[in-house]
Amino acid sequence: MVEYDDRTALIVTDVQNDFADPSGSLSVHDGEQVVEAANREIARARAAGATIVYTQDWHPDSTPHFAKDGGTWPAHCVHDSWGAAFHPDLVVAPDSEIVRKGTGGEDGYSGFTVRDPTSGVEEGTRLERLLLDRHVRRVVLLGLATDYCVKDTGLDALAKGFETIVVADAVRPVDLEPGDGARALEELRRAGAEIA
Repeated sequence: MVEYDDRTALIVTDVQNDFADPSGSLSVHDGEQVVEAANREIARARAAGATIVYTQDWHPDSTPHFAKDGGTWPAHCVHDSWGAAFHPDLVVAPDSEIVRKGTGGEDGYSGFTVRDPTSGVEEGTRLERLLLDRHVRRVVLLGLATDYCVKDTGLDALAKGFETIVVADAVRPVDLEPGDGARALEELRRAGAEIA
């Protein structure tokens, strides 16, 4: 069981309708099962005075990130749409922060960075500054999907010097290739993350 304190941040990664709902455009198998586990961790984090941050894909209608515009993925999490909204059963703590990514059409896998899908140029989101301003030393990750946004957020957190924990029963993979989720967790473990 993960212990929380005021130097810890819980990062709830992309628990949005397009990923977590079975009718979402990029639905993750068993993605809705993450919601209950996320709510459990959110309650524990709030009780301990931890920082809670929700990341949210927030794409424009057209972006090179989408297959229709030459990218990999079906259109998903288009800003202000049902698909971009948090799953209705997810508890969104009133004193939490929301970090939106991909707002300018970038690939937004990590909560910490976005990448231009054409040039590959990366730039930071406001997540790192938010955590440093709150004197956070450790991050706890959960959400969707293990093999993309959770993995990239975790690897960035480790690279930026944050102790990093992934809550294994509160993540689910896309598994574009069978086993991608398990490989992502192993990559995070090798990089220094604790898989709880």
